[in-house]
Amino acid sequence: MNIFSRLLMIGLGLLLLWQSIIWCWSLPPYILPSPWNVVLALYQQAGLLATHAIPTLIETSVGFILGILLGCFAAILIVFFKPLKNWFLPLLIISQAIPTFAIAPLLVIWLGYGMASKIAAAVLMIFFPIASAFHDGLTRTEAGWLDLAKTMNSSKWRLFCTIRIPAALPTLASGLRIAAVAAPIGAIIGEWVGSGSGLGYLMVNANARMQIDLMFAALFVIILMALALYAGVDTLLRKLIWW
Repeated sequence: MNIFSRLLMIGLGLLLLWQSIIWCWSLPPYILPSPWNVVLALYQQAGLLATHAIPTLIETSVGFILGILLGCFAAILIVFFKPLKNWFLPLLIISQAIPTFAIAPLLVIWLGYGMASKIAAAVLMIFFPIASAFHDGLTRTEAGWLDLAKTMNSSKWRLFCTIRIPAALPTLASGLRIAAVAAPIGAIIGEWVGSGSGLGYLMVNANARMQIDLMFAALFVIILMALALYAGVDTLLRKLIWW
């Protein structure tokens, strides 16, 4: 059984459980809409969902790329310049300890209601997994490889670029997969706090109007976006980091 068959079976099982909960407790649509109502909302509001999905996708993609660059740079900085480790590593931990939802209102105040604050929220969400994974990979390079390079009079920078970084890429790949799923969450949180567009903004407005089926439809689009980003990143990593 391939992965698509398993996903289909899991999806059908969840839909059956969802509908069973509604039947057993006789839940009204404003509490929990049926899967059919959500499908209708997806069909009837497809244009609206697509319009709001575009800014969320842009915020997620830009935040994902910036988070990768900043996280990798921070990891290299900590490893290559060891005196910074005692100062910078605690800051990385603090950045993860502060909930993104708690700092999102400040980002909106500082950066405005546009895309910048949502991109910043996405960056904050994925910065730590990237930096932590890459730092862990860089510090766990096979000692025998390093000793062999040193006996061949390899410079510190050349050793770093040709041995430590390639050896750390599989560990970085694990962080990238986690970040691919977390990136949309950061963008959505930013849109919940303050925005004029995006799927998070659409969910807040649908909630205020008790359009719960539309909320679930927007959530379904977000899930598809996260799964597509994860699948794309995973496929690319398997081709680029074949070892």
